[in-house]
Amino acid sequence: MNKSMTRKIIEDHYISGNMVAGEEVAIRIDHTLTHDVTGTQAYLAFETLGIPRVKTEKSVSYIDHNLLYTDNKNMDDHLYLQSIAKKYGLYLSRAGNGICHIVHLERFGIPGKTLLGSDSHTPTGGAIGMLSIGAGGMDVAMAMAGEPLYIKMPYIINVNLKGKLRGGVSAKDIILEMLRRIGVKGGLGKVFEYTGQGLDCLSVYDRATIANMGAEMGATTSIFPSDETVHKFFTHQKREADWVELYPDKDAYYDGVIEIDLNTLEPMVAKPHMPDNVVKVSELKDVKVNQVFIGSCTNASYTDFVKAAKIMENKVVHDDVSLSIAPGSRQIFSMLLRDGIISKLVASGARVLECGCGPCVGIGQAPNTGGISLRTSNRNFRGRGGTLDAYLYLASPEVAAATALTGYITDPRDVIDSKLLENIEEPREYIINDNMVINPIETNENIEIIRGPNIKPMPVNDPMEEIIEARVVAKFGDNITTDDIIPASAQFSALRSNIPAISEITFGRIDPGFYSRAKEYKKSIIIGGENYGQGSSREHAAIAPMYLGVKAVIAKSMARIHKNNLVNHGVIPLLFADSAAYDSIEQGDCLYIEDAISQIRTKKVKILNKTKNTFFETIVDLTDREVELIIAGGRLRFIQNKSKINKHY
Repeated sequence: MNKSMTRKIIEDHYISGNMVAGEEVAIRIDHTLTHDVTGTQAYLAFETLGIPRVKTEKSVSYIDHNLLYTDNKNMDDHLYLQSIAKKYGLYLSRAGNGICHIVHLERFGIPGKTLLGSDSHTPTGGAIGMLSIGAGGMDVAMAMAGEPLYIKMPYIINVNLKGKLRGGVSAKDIILEMLRRIGVKGGLGKVFEYTGQGLDCLSVYDRATIANMGAEMGATTSIFPSDETVHKFFTHQKREADWVELYPDKDAYYDGVIEIDLNTLEPMVAKPHMPDNVVKVSELKDVKVNQVFIGSCTNASYTDFVKAAKIMENKVVHDDVSLSIAPGSRQIFSMLLRDGIISKLVASGARVLECGCGPCVGIGQAPNTGGISLRTSNRNFRGRGGTLDAYLYLASPEVAAATALTGYITDPRDVIDSKLLENIEEPREYIINDNMVINPIETNENIEIIRGPNIKPMPVNDPMEEIIEARVVAKFGDNITTDDIIPASAQFSALRSNIPAISEITFGRIDPGFYSRAKEYKKSIIIGGENYGQGSSREHAAIAPMYLGVKAVIAKSMARIHKNNLVNHGVIPLLFADSAAYDSIEQGDCLYIEDAISQIRTKKVKILNKTKNTFFETIVDLTDREVELIIAGGRLRFIQNKSKINKHY
């Protein structure tokens, strides 16, 4: 069988399992990344393993999300991360060096390698031909300990790009078109492998935009060839020795094919409150905008800002619009400063933010009450920007710049000759300066871990009981996001290392009574609709409910990373065998599971609704390995039990 790039990399890293789509396979992980919001829990878990040093080829801890020091908590966590890196042999990218996904592309990533990151947008690494997968912090901790990653062998879909993008149309429009076609859960269990003539017009950063936002389709990851474009990128980065050529075989086997004609694409916008709510810009010209943000790990490259500057040159931001910009890395920022691009944007009224995530995750630059914000980021869930009743639209930097000028969502071709936006290239000379990266040290015996008063131990679940009787603490609809469960604003993300504190705001934005009910019930079950747990990989969305006594989540369907996080922390993820049962359950109902351990091992669980005196069936969509993790009370409890057994013998 002629092989895809994905299959080649998985075979090269294969440890065990069945390489048939949908079956579990274990693979070796070469690189890991974490950031300051998800990293603390990953390292708290890693510390419990008693391993003196990370076992991966390269692990990098990034400080890029919450860069606001409004009190002691955030800087305390950053110092904890720095001391952890020194103690256990990680690289540390300091605050201000840039967003993890972009910096890893620029300075660490290698084609053909595997990367596991505690962030759902880790697939950005696919832009250089790296198999890059997002996961919860527990999975990353295990990878750093030398354990394999267990995933379902993906269905591999070829996306064949034809033609060439026209001026004013960008890589963002390609991924928005994919979302329009496939939706926010159309990529579940799939890898999207991009090929075709259309790649010739896409830089590494353009490809990164597409790979990054593939996460919004629920995809395992996306990947591009490591071709001459990638070779040129590595040469610019003075890392040519790290470059490896990678292509799919001729006539490679794929489980499906999607074709996109770039010649016919139009500028697109994702409307509130889902990334797949996509229409052409031309349909939204009457939408008045209060705020514009150009940045995030999706669109913060050199050429993104050059295009914005061309559109805005000698013009001023509309009176009613606040425009902020945030280059994706210090390297990009330095080159934009050197080449006068930042000064042009500032002259037009742009406000320059730190090289970090910030507004994308609601940390700074929150919109006004009921405001409309157009952003180049990747998610527009309700409340994602930090204001619950705001409306977020997603678009390209070209659309963002044009909109900032007019005050209304605007096609860039309406304010500038589209030919001026064609053939804009990366700079010929890159600025290379890694002095904001702290390298691993050889001797770590005397390194002391710095723990601020807000850093609490990782809570570990109890083993599963044979009989589970619990009340329904909440019932939710479709597409509940991890932002709905645990929001990522500056205030809340500063509590990331303190599960008892952060648990108090669980579901607080959409269900203010959740915490008090969970405390009252002591043991409880959550009911969800389709695509429960989509969005960010933050495992706090699993740990906090577990800490509050949630024993199971029963939903119509679940997002991959969140389901894995539930398993890792001993919360049973169940799927309705018949979605009609969902309609019959109400908040407060008492659910009863008899012979729970025996039932979960059969992969089918029958549940009695004692309040309604009715039964309903659920499906356990887990492997035998995952079932044993659940029964043990989660991955840490499983490892602790295994360690006790080994010591006994």
